[in-house]
This record gives sequence, C-alpha cells and structure tokens, in this order.
Amino acid sequence: MKILIINCGSSSIKYKLFKVKKKHKEEVLDSGLVEHIGEKDSLIKDHYTGLKTILERIEEKVDAVGHRVVHGGEEFKEPVIINRRIIMAIKKYCRFAPLHNPANLAGILAIKKLLPRVKQVAVFDTAFHQSIPEYAYIYGLPYHYYKKYGIRRYGFHGTSHNYVTEEASRRLKRPLDKLRLITCHLGNGCSICAVKYGKSIDTSMGFTPLEGLIMGTRCGDIDPALVTYIMQQESLGTEEIEEILNKESGLKGISGISNDMRLLLNQTEKGNLRAKLAIEVFVYRIKKYISAYIGILGGVDAVVFTAGIGQNQPEIVNMVCADLFSYLKKKPKILVIPTNEELMICRQTYALLKGRGNV
Repeated sequence: MKILIINCGSSSIKYKLFKVKKKHKEEVLDSGLVEHIGEKDSLIKDHYTGLKTILERIEEKVDAVGHRVVHGGEEFKEPVIINRRIIMAIKKYCRFAPLHNPANLAGILAIKKLLPRVKQVAVFDTAFHQSIPEYAYIYGLPYHYYKKYGIRRYGFHGTSHNYVTEEASRRLKRPLDKLRLITCHLGNGCSICAVKYGKSIDTSMGFTPLEGLIMGTRCGDIDPALVTYIMQQESLGTEEIEEILNKESGLKGISGISNDMRLLLNQTEKGNLRAKLAIEVFVYRIKKYISAYIGILGGVDAVVFTAGIGQNQPEIVNMVCADLFSYLKKKPKILVIPTNEELMICRQTYALLKGRGNV
C-alpha cells in the first residue's frame, strides 16, 4: 500500500510517500517540499497547484493520503477518515488555529479534487493530548469561557510526542503501560509532555502554541498582566502585541541576535552575554517543567529529547540534565530520539484503514 503523507503550511507543502508492506514495515519512496505557494512571481499559485505538481513528480499510484491537521478541538481523540462532516469540523476549528488549519484544509480539498477515489485520513496534533485530565486542562478563568468558547489547554506536537513515546518503549524493551516518560520536543517551537503508561497526562503548550517553554521566537509562560501593561506603555493594538509575543520574543527577543540555537551557542563561546542569558533562560524553563512532571508522574523512567535542538544540540541536553536528577534514588534513562511525524501519520493512516477493511 502506498500512502502519501501531506503537511500543508500557509505557503509550503511537505510530503513523504511510503510503501507499507505490513505494520511497522515501511519504505520511503519519495519526499520533498514545495515552497513559496501564493507568493508574488511564484508558479505555484495555490495548494491545488502545489499538490498537482507533487503528484506529477512522484509518478506513483497513491492508495491513501494522510494529512497532518493541527487542531481537532475536543472532538478528535483518534485519526479519522475524512468525509464532509470531518471537513466541516476542521473548518470550525480554524478559529483555534487560524495560521494552520486553513492550510491543512486547503490540502484536503485539493486532494479531494485531484484524487477523488482515494481515502484521506486526518491525524490531529491535539489528539494525543486528549487524555489529559480535566483538572490539568482547565484554566483559572470563569468556567463559562470554557463552555462557551472552548478555552482550555489543548497541547500541540502530539504526533511527535506520540512517536517518540512508542520509540522509547521499543528501545527500552519495556511495554508502554509500564513506563513513565517525559518527552521534550525542542525545536523552534518547543513543548514538553508527561506520559504515564502511554497516555499524555499534561503538556506545556496550552490553548495556543504560545504557552510553556521559551521558544525560538515565542515568549512561553509570562504574567498575563504584562500583555495589557506593554500595550498601554507602547500604545499597541492586539495584532502588534501578538506579533511581539509570537515572533519577536523567546531566544530571539532575549538575545537580540537570533532564534537559531547554533548561532547562540557560537556567540556564547565568544563571550556574548545576551546569547548566554537566552540559553540559560531556555534551559532553566525546561528543567522547571521536567521537575514538575516528575512530581505529577510520581517518578520517571526515561526523559526523551527530540526535534531540531533536542536531536542535534548535545550541549543543551547536557545542560538540562546536569544535576537535575541528583535527588532521585533511581536516575532516569536519557534518550535522544529523532522524531518522525510523517512516519507516525503513515502508521496511524494504515492502522485506521486496515481496521476499516480499506487495506
């Protein structure tokens, strides 16, 4: 079975084509990236044209398509076969993820036209975190905001956390229902997840991907009153403050240099104190979350690092782990596992279709 995995951004499409022989027996046939969709002078005017180009490029018969969809609200705890009802639901959750869900939906609608007979599956970033208990996802706001607007912790990077959780179980040769894990997805976007016996029970990102850790350009946790205070002092509107919090903060904002950890490490070696401070704040926040999650898990068997920084910057992993577990009688295993969200989406697509008799 040949499964095409699609990750549509606002101006790009990442894709990977897998040949699946049986469960966990996958071969990558092709992969690539289409960029500058809809930009001035670009030949790729929309997602339909981009996906048409991809299908012409791969020259393979596609049996199924799996899509990354960022937000599925409380409605989706598992992957689903896409139909008219699912399309309407994804459209509804565009209000929660206005930068992502519209692009994800554009890819789905384009494939519907290009490959009308092929089954499509949606795999939601938020789904893995739907096992978080109510007391962990409710905010300290008037409860009617949750009931009226769906304001709660949703969490993101779920497909990545899910993948490295399963991979950690395989590497440790221990069943998931016996493991307490803390998974750290550290890239330009960062999140940490507490996984108890295979289920997410808490995660650092919240209603949006802005909450939690210091990130490349996102501020992470701050005093909410700072938002209105800065707006008043700087005479800013809502769009301007959102730009600052999402695109001018984090590593970039603290260092005044860049959101690139490699550059910041290099500048730190050269004596740049702002770069050094940015890294120290970044590391401290990770330590703080890991420590909290050890508490709610009642211990930890392994801590997993993944994504761009987690996989490729051992200096950061070493800084995070230094003296962090000294108070524990049994030290956790430290694992560095490259994430593979496309493979996870492929496996979930295959499992769903096989279970429905579509394989």
